[in-house]
Amino acid sequence: MSAADVEAVWRIESARIVAALTRFTGDFGLAEDAAQEAVAEALVSWPLDAPANPAGWLMATARRRAIDTIRRRAALRDRYALLAAEPAVEDDVDPDRIDDDILALMFISCHPVLSPEARVALTLRVVGGLSSEEIARAFLVPVPTVQARITRGKKTIAAAGVPFEVPPAAERRERLGGVLSVLYVIFTEGSTATSGERLLRPEVAYEAIRLARTLAALLPAEPEVHGLLALFELTAARFPARIASDGSPVLLEDQDRRRWDISAIHRGLAALAKASAHGLGPYGLQAAIAAVHASARSAEATDWDRIVVLYEALGRVAPSPVVDLNRAVAVAMASGPAAALAIVDELIAADRLPGSHLVPTVRGELLARLGRRSEARAELESAAGLCTNQRERSVLLRKAAMLG
Repeated sequence: MSAADVEAVWRIESARIVAALTRFTGDFGLAEDAAQEAVAEALVSWPLDAPANPAGWLMATARRRAIDTIRRRAALRDRYALLAAEPAVEDDVDPDRIDDDILALMFISCHPVLSPEARVALTLRVVGGLSSEEIARAFLVPVPTVQARITRGKKTIAAAGVPFEVPPAAERRERLGGVLSVLYVIFTEGSTATSGERLLRPEVAYEAIRLARTLAALLPAEPEVHGLLALFELTAARFPARIASDGSPVLLEDQDRRRWDISAIHRGLAALAKASAHGLGPYGLQAAIAAVHASARSAEATDWDRIVVLYEALGRVAPSPVVDLNRAVAVAMASGPAAALAIVDELIAADRLPGSHLVPTVRGELLARLGRRSEARAELESAAGLCTNQRERSVLLRKAAMLG
């Protein structure tokens, strides 16, 4: 078996292995370290002698590494005795089994005692099975930075005595919001990179989708989990049409909708139907907006009035300046740029998105539609100066130049 085979098995089984080890040892950091040691050993031994049950081999090896570590800790001899006496039933890993161990692992990696950066790093490393190098590439930070976040996160969890358990029902909904927000951050970075030379990082977005599918299977009665999954699927459906052959962004109104992923749209609509059964929350409302786009044959044929209504509902449920800005874009399409410009100017007056390139971008587009070309060019040039993604910046500068 090649290194790629090892990585593929690890990506699929990592969460279950780490979760089982955490339950056995009661030590999240030890479990993650032992699992990583097992992967390192697999990279050496599997090309020479491939196991018949790769997942079981990783579990057994990681278990031995954990026992070895506990043996070296004199203060934990009693725990070692209990661990060693456990029957090795977990060596036979069922690849189709999804249990509460993985759910508990998600709640640990997204625990509120951790910083947002640590939550993202731990979720991708421990639940998603990504290496520190992969996470560093995804978020354009140095590998030591990612490793430091993961290390600090594990130490914080140990110091806080975070138990390995699914939170009680009374706490679960509040804590679930943190899990969903981490997945949302991961997907957003993949669907529109905050910086760098690429507009999309699909490998990051698809990892968030995979984790959201797992969460939906574990918590089938939570409508917002299905709402988040629907939003991911419907947004990712447009990925094939969002990038031109030279890597430049293709705006929604210019996309060839025949290239949209129909299967992803169907999956998204199915998830949205499950979310809608109990009323839509913030993620479900965003998914409903994406569904309107997915059902339209063109930008002109889009039901912009419905999108305005959905953004108004979203603004009441989860108010934010970004929601208001997106509502302004929808208002411009439904009622004209003048009405939308008033919304944007209110945001500027309240200084609700300082330093963001999004406000001058939208304002520049609206001014251009109103024929105020010199003002529009100034706004777009200002937006380009604030934008840290090179692909987006090039589009803004090109638009500004066309207004000259």
